[in-house]
Amino acid sequence: MRKYLSFALVASLVSFSAHAESEVNNELTESETENVIDIDAAEPSGFLTSALNSSVETAMNDDVEYGRKVTAYASAPKFGGYVIGKYSYSDMDGALGGDGFNQRLIRFYVDGTILSDFKYRIQVQTNNDKFHMKDFFIEWQKFEFAKIKVGQFKRAFGFENPMNPWDISTGDYSYFTKKMTGDYKDDTWGGGGRDQGIQVQGDFLKIGEDNHNLIHYQVGMWNGEGINKKDEDGKKDFIGTIQFQPVKGLVIGAFGWTGECAGEQRDRYAFGVKYDSKAGLTVRGEYGHSHYTSRNDDAWYLVVGQPINSWFKVSAQYQTYRKGKSWGDAQCTYSLIPEFQLHKNLKFQIQYNYNNFRGSADRHYNEVWAETYFRF
Repeated sequence: MRKYLSFALVASLVSFSAHAESEVNNELTESETENVIDIDAAEPSGFLTSALNSSVETAMNDDVEYGRKVTAYASAPKFGGYVIGKYSYSDMDGALGGDGFNQRLIRFYVDGTILSDFKYRIQVQTNNDKFHMKDFFIEWQKFEFAKIKVGQFKRAFGFENPMNPWDISTGDYSYFTKKMTGDYKDDTWGGGGRDQGIQVQGDFLKIGEDNHNLIHYQVGMWNGEGINKKDEDGKKDFIGTIQFQPVKGLVIGAFGWTGECAGEQRDRYAFGVKYDSKAGLTVRGEYGHSHYTSRNDDAWYLVVGQPINSWFKVSAQYQTYRKGKSWGDAQCTYSLIPEFQLHKNLKFQIQYNYNNFRGSADRHYNEVWAETYFRF
């Protein structure tokens, strides 16, 4: 019964979204900015960090001792930070009701440019008592068609992996992202899809009346060890993507990965599509296959999000991960996610998950997550 109820909830939302989009067009403020495929664009600042940024920029624009402005050589650094808190309940046998209240993450970051063409970012995070470095990189952005990035950052694999937690529309990353962009076989994605390396990326071939880029690519070489780790075996991972945007907002991508880690060959490929409309409708889906020396896995997901008005959005997600590409061990989850964004710096999200873990003793169980997001 629980299974059929979950199917009905997801189907109802998807069918409703097509009708609802036309009703909310007049209520939403449409952005006229370019649909940027590169996800490293600066994120909004919160209340405190906006005041800090304004003060720093004012100070840097003052003439220094030799009558020069610091901002003639480097932009004022932009600080930002946000917190995601979570409460989770589960009726799975042995879960004792779930994890209860939890600090999902607290992030603080700073980015800016030096000599106009060099962009940098530093980002740190804490999860309860675990403080660690997330990102540190510098990227030469002289040419739009060939930007060179060096440091630690997200691997160029998948649409969802490079997105920050604030924007993915769900209470956690998908099985696809966790299993296909992790460091090792059966990795739980503790590094968040990051590694240290070098990457070239670019956009080119303007088309359409809006003059958007048709093609985006990324190709790079990484250590293959994961976040905050040096190369231990001299092997490297080679990862790349080619993406096409035939219509502004609609992006189709293919991703490839080859490398070796812990003595085991690792080859992966994925395909995906995403669409973001001016009215706020979002659709994103990806399929990935992973081959190891001793096993093949695959995973996929589909998420659809529809604004009801300017502050209320509802999303639905279906996702599956198959260890060994076996339905006998498949993990399938159906989710319904209402989201309330009361301010650009404040939103609340509730997520219901119906889980069908076929290899588990308690195969069918339910979860409820409640998350708070706020920028500071």
